[in-house]
Amino acid sequence: MTSPPYSAMHGRTLPLRSATLVLGLVACLAARPVAAQSLRGSRASMDRQNRMARLHDFTFLRTGRRVRYFASKGWLVRVRGSRDVELHGVSYPYARPEVALFLRRLGAQYRAACGEKLIVTSLTRPTTHQPRNASDRSVHPTGMAADLRYSRSRTCRRWLERVLLGLEGAGVLEATRERHPAHYHVAVFPRPYASYVRQLRSRAASRATEASSAVASSSGVTSSAVAYRVRPGDSLWTIARRHGTTVARLKRLNGLRGSRIYRGQLLEVPAAR
Repeated sequence: MTSPPYSAMHGRTLPLRSATLVLGLVACLAARPVAAQSLRGSRASMDRQNRMARLHDFTFLRTGRRVRYFASKGWLVRVRGSRDVELHGVSYPYARPEVALFLRRLGAQYRAACGEKLIVTSLTRPTTHQPRNASDRSVHPTGMAADLRYSRSRTCRRWLERVLLGLEGAGVLEATRERHPAHYHVAVFPRPYASYVRQLRSRAASRATEASSAVASSSGVTSSAVAYRVRPGDSLWTIARRHGTTVARLKRLNGLRGSRIYRGQLLEVPAAR
C-alpha cells in the first residue's frame, strides 16, 4: 500500500526520520557551488529528483484515472491558464500545489521581464503516457514536475535560465534544458520551495513595515504615542520640552492649527524612547 501523499499530510507532524532526511538533503543541495551548476542535466540530478519524491512519500501514478483520483482528493490541483501562463498540449493539467504556486510566481515575473507568457507544455504525466524518449526515472508521474517551452527570444531564455539556476542553487528545484524537443524540465521540491516562498514573503513584509516607519518618521508622525491630559499652566512648548519633541510635531500629531490648548484637553504625545 502506498504512503499518503505529502499534500495529504499538511497539518500533521512529520515523522522525525523523514523530516531529518529532508533537512539533510536540502542542506546538501543548497551547499552545491554555483559555479558547478548548469542546465545540462545529469544522472546526479535525476537521483536528487527521485530522492526528493520519495522523501515526500509521493506516488508514481500509472494511469490517467489515478491522476484524476488524486485531483479529486486535493493531492493534485488543477493548473489553469492566466494572463501570465499558458498551457499548450497539456494532457493532464494537474500538479502538486507547490508546483502551481511556482508557475504562478514565475509566470508573473517572466511576463514582466520578457513581455510574453510562460508556456507550460507538460505537468503530471502518468507512467503509461510517458513519451518514448522519457527517462524511466522521470518524476512527472508524481506531479512535482513541469515542462516549459523554449522561447525564441534569446533575452527571455537568458532571463529564465538565470532564474532557474538561482532557484536550483537555493536547493528548491532541479532544472534541465532538454534538446529533443527543446524545452526546460523543472522538478520543484515542494517542502523546500514552500519554505523558500514563506521566507521571501516574511522579508517583504518586514521591508514594508520598515518603509512605513521611515515614512512616518520623515513626516514627523509616529505610531508610538501616548495620551496626555493638559494640566494647569501647560503650553505646547512646555509639553513638547517635557516629552522630547517639538511644538510643530505636536501640532501635526493632534491636528492643531494654532497653539491654544485648554485644561483637561487630551493630546497625543510621543512615547518615551
